[in-house]
Amino acid sequence: MDTLIIDDNPTGIFLTTRLLRRDGQPADVITSFVSPVEAVAFFRQQGPTDALPHVVLLDLNMPLLSGWDVLDALQPLEAHLLGRCVFYVLTSSLAPADQARARQYPLVAGVLHKPLDGMTIQAIQARVLETLPS
Repeated sequence: MDTLIIDDNPTGIFLTTRLLRRDGQPADVITSFVSPVEAVAFFRQQGPTDALPHVVLLDLNMPLLSGWDVLDALQPLEAHLLGRCVFYVLTSSLAPADQARARQYPLVAGVLHKPLDGMTIQAIQARVLETLPS
């Protein structure tokens, strides 16, 4: 399961990567961006045959572009991304408004609360295996 982490906090990226690796993901299928601007550029540069990550873990609270801003910037690419990768919004907020807003984005499969744990990662892996082509 190729995973892309978009989080402005290097410690958050480190901990999430470590958790993914502990649950069996090889390091070479985990990519990360500290800059949401660079992450958006990455998606814009992907051609129709380029391999996309199966899962994108997207932090909500980042400078320059929030997670919502990233999702808005990717809306023109939705048709290309849908069915090829799923996004999970990462937040430490418990605000019900985040859940409601996430449902407005077809790319978003769910909202995950930080810090992630092994059970959450396993649930994501199971969902990806069921829904996305390999």
